[in-house]
Amino acid sequence: MTTPPSKHAPGDRPAHPATAFQQLLRAQRVWDVELPGFDPATAPAAPLPLFHAWFAEAVAAGQAEPHTMGLATVAEDGGPDVRTVMLHDADDHGWHFASHATSRKGRQLAARPEAALHFYWPAQGRQIRIRGRITTAPHAESLADLHARSTGALAAALVGRQSEVLNSYEELEASSASAWERAQAEPDADAPTWTLYVLDPLEAEFFQGDARRRHVRLRYSRTEPTGTAPDDGWTKELLWP
Repeated sequence: MTTPPSKHAPGDRPAHPATAFQQLLRAQRVWDVELPGFDPATAPAAPLPLFHAWFAEAVAAGQAEPHTMGLATVAEDGGPDVRTVMLHDADDHGWHFASHATSRKGRQLAARPEAALHFYWPAQGRQIRIRGRITTAPHAESLADLHARSTGALAAALVGRQSEVLNSYEELEASSASAWERAQAEPDADAPTWTLYVLDPLEAEFFQGDARRRHVRLRYSRTEPTGTAPDDGWTKELLWP
């Protein structure tokens, strides 16, 4: 029996009907809101003031959890690793977040103290990417930051053992209950491995989405050594979307 000729050129993949997942995926809308404008000519000389302004605008726009961010580190095998963490501050020293030094990301940052942050605020079609070097705050400052947060945050820090293998969920429940009791009884309790990390930015990109895909991308790059005045030592340039 003769095989009918193929309707596809060599190397082409035949078209298939979209799967249920693909149909669901393609049905999702992007930025189904009125997007704000952004004139990069009015942007400040350094990224921190613009970050503060955009963060306040995200809060005002009703963006859920605008203080959460993606944290990318270099894994032990040299590959990338990423997770979502909470921003604790953004000041002249850098962008602050915290974790246990003994956690997976803590070990990765100790071995290679550099990272990237990513904020995505779809309520305004905005994202921010920041890359830089990582330093650790003194333990007293790390504890002060922890104690300024909720009882639940302290309890979670007291549980510790982050990233270790968990034998059973019941073991976690028992450890958490004990940590909650201690956190309520000792609001100034020490968490020895709890560490406040600070990312000193070398590069920051601000992305403003546009309904017609004419997105605005403004990149700040540091041209002076870190430790200079916050508004000094930055160049700005636009990027093609």
